[in-house]
Amino acid sequence: MTQDGRLLRGERTRTAVLDQAVLLATVSGLDGLSLSQVAEALGVSKSGLFAHWRSKQELQLAVIDHARAQWTDRVIRPALTHPPGLRRLWAVHDRRLAFYEAGVLPGGCFFGNAYFEFNARPGAIQDRLAIEQSDWIAFLTRVAAEAVETGDLRPGTDPAQLAYLVESLGVCAVMRNTPLTFQHARRALLDHLRAIATDPSTLGDLT
Repeated sequence: MTQDGRLLRGERTRTAVLDQAVLLATVSGLDGLSLSQVAEALGVSKSGLFAHWRSKQELQLAVIDHARAQWTDRVIRPALTHPPGLRRLWAVHDRRLAFYEAGVLPGGCFFGNAYFEFNARPGAIQDRLAIEQSDWIAFLTRVAAEAVETGDLRPGTDPAQLAYLVESLGVCAVMRNTPLTFQHARRALLDHLRAIATDPSTLGDLT
C-alpha cells in the first residue's frame, strides 16, 4: 500500500507539472521551458523533478505528449461523439474554437506556438512536432472524407483541401484571438459547408 501510495503521489506530481508546463510553454515558448521555471511556478524543489525527467529535452517531449492528450480530451473526443459526416466535421471545428475561447491556455494554442517556434530548428523536438501536425491533418482529412462517403458532401469534394481550409481558419482565429475572429471562423466554414453539402439543412440553424 505504501508503494502504491508513492506511485500515486508521483503520478499526481507528474501530471501537475505537465499541466503547468503546457501553460508556461504557450507564454514563454517550449524552448524557454526549464525544470527550474516549472518548479518555481509550482512551489516545489527542482531536484524533485529530476526523478521524472533527466533533461530539458525529455521534459519538452513529455510536454508535447501531455498537450496532445489535452487536445484529444477537449477537441477530438467530444467531436467523435457525433456520427460520421458533416456534423462531426463541424463539431471538430467548433470544439477547437471553443477550446481557444475558454482561455484554457494563456498563450492561445500550444501546438500553433510550438510549430512556429521550431519551424526552422531541426532536431528531435521539430521532428516530434511534425508528427503531431501530420497526425492532426490526417485526422481532419479522414473526417472530411467520411462526410463525402456518407453522402453529406457532394461527390468530388476534395477532403485534403477541405482539411486545409479547416486548419487555416482555426490557426487564423487563435492568432487574432478576439470574439469577432472566432465568429468569422465559424461563419466562414459554416457557409462553405452549406455550399458544398448535398443537403444544407443537415447543419441546422447553427451560427
